[in-house]
Amino acid sequence: MTPILEIRGLQASVEDMPILKGVDLSVNPGEVHAIMGPNGSGKSTLASILAGREDYEIDGGTVHYRGDDLLEMDVDERAREGVFLAFQYPVELPGVSMMNFLKQAVNSVREHRGQEPLGAAALLRLAKEKAALIELNPRLKQRSVNQGFSGGEKKRNEIFQLAMLEPAMAILDETDSGLDIDALRSVAHGVNQLRNPDRGFLIITHYQRLLNYIVPDFVHVMVDGQIVQSAGKELALELEKRGYDWVYDHISA
Repeated sequence: MTPILEIRGLQASVEDMPILKGVDLSVNPGEVHAIMGPNGSGKSTLASILAGREDYEIDGGTVHYRGDDLLEMDVDERAREGVFLAFQYPVELPGVSMMNFLKQAVNSVREHRGQEPLGAAALLRLAKEKAALIELNPRLKQRSVNQGFSGGEKKRNEIFQLAMLEPAMAILDETDSGLDIDALRSVAHGVNQLRNPDRGFLIITHYQRLLNYIVPDFVHVMVDGQIVQSAGKELALELEKRGYDWVYDHISA
């Protein structure tokens, strides 16, 4: 099986400060991978690099997406090819209606795939179908992008965009941050509805609680810019019980 995402020896820095120090990771179609780790370990840096942010210097290693060199693609190309990033802090776009935003994004992806663009009626039908699938409040589709949304509404809106764009690789950067239990369950329900045999997920989180609702196939622990431990979902439970000090002790041993 060809991985959707294959990272080998990835090294990256900001202003000559090394952050990623040799990351190795493979995500196959249908798999959900979770990356956990303490603050400053490089988790969000990895997500940003995969999405194409230019703040980072790539110092070594390779990243392949469905066999192609991801690092050679610009941000727009990555998005059209099916790489989706749900932001830790989704931005507000005042004056940009949600449906106009989605029309441009969806039809850009469809054009890249050689498909006909969706007209207004077809787009509304698709939006209604996806909103129902992930249990999104219909009124959120009628507002400007994230303007005046609560933290939970912004995160649910990110999952709605994921549903509309149907990416092959979805990266969720601390989607659970700042969510109360009801919002957490709602976001997790949306993600679970979108799991399928052709899509890979990379979920970045500090806490095991999200993984009670989105059960991963693999859990990886990142410390000081490297993945130092990988196992099944039981690893997240062990971290919840013992904390990250246990990981440091495990590495030392």
